[in-house]
Amino acid sequence: MRLTVAFARGLAFASLAMLAGCAGLASKPSVKTPWSDARQLVLVTTSDWNATTGTLHRYERDGGAWRETGEATPITVGRSGSAWGLGLNDAQTDGPQKQEGDGRAPAGIFRIGTAFGYADTAATGWPYEVMGASDWCIDVPASPLYNRIVDAKKVGDAAVEGSTEPMRRDLHADGDVRYKLGFVIEHNAGNRSGAGSCIFAHLWRAPGEPTAGCTAMPEPAMRALLAWLDPRRKPVFALLPDNELERLYASWDLPAPTHSR
Repeated sequence: MRLTVAFARGLAFASLAMLAGCAGLASKPSVKTPWSDARQLVLVTTSDWNATTGTLHRYERDGGAWRETGEATPITVGRSGSAWGLGLNDAQTDGPQKQEGDGRAPAGIFRIGTAFGYADTAATGWPYEVMGASDWCIDVPASPLYNRIVDAKKVGDAAVEGSTEPMRRDLHADGDVRYKLGFVIEHNAGNRSGAGSCIFAHLWRAPGEPTAGCTAMPEPAMRALLAWLDPRRKPVFALLPDNELERLYASWDLPAPTHSR
């Protein structure tokens, strides 16, 4: 009889422990986001909304926590800083909002579009397109081609009239090297008129020089980044001021800020 009572008490204790364990697991559900399948992350941080410089970090993961890889690199963003863009994340209303011509880089989380450059090839496994003298990105809000890279030979010269974004800046802008190598950041993928267009990561012309709304970096850093990007790992690009990363990293499944680790 004593053995039976002891055995019953043991079963009851084990059952309670299992329930407690299950409750603990249930209280910490995994974070599900539109970028949960990403295994590579390009993360740009700035000190605040008006900062024009920042740092780019690369992260990767295999079913666990993000781990940093490679060397961090200095970057520049828009001449007016950054503002919330239209990306994969839910719309954010607390802070500036990206608009065409505002000189701000879009903040948020974005898919990475095609890489591009002046050379016939690039050392990357990422999709790459050669830019020619007739390639333009349309930054005219009223255009039906707004926020698209097009070839004037195919769409006609009238279709690119008024655009200020030739993709061969070396040919159209006195030898400018900034688009020698870069990639599209898919801000405003729905091409909403006036919400901002032609957002890239590209080379900087000089250290510390801000952009019109893109993210710029030294050429060696860009080459290392493109060599690292792997389509099979579904990378995403994120840009956030430090305080927004602090606020959102847990719910957005991003690496913790350095001081929070």
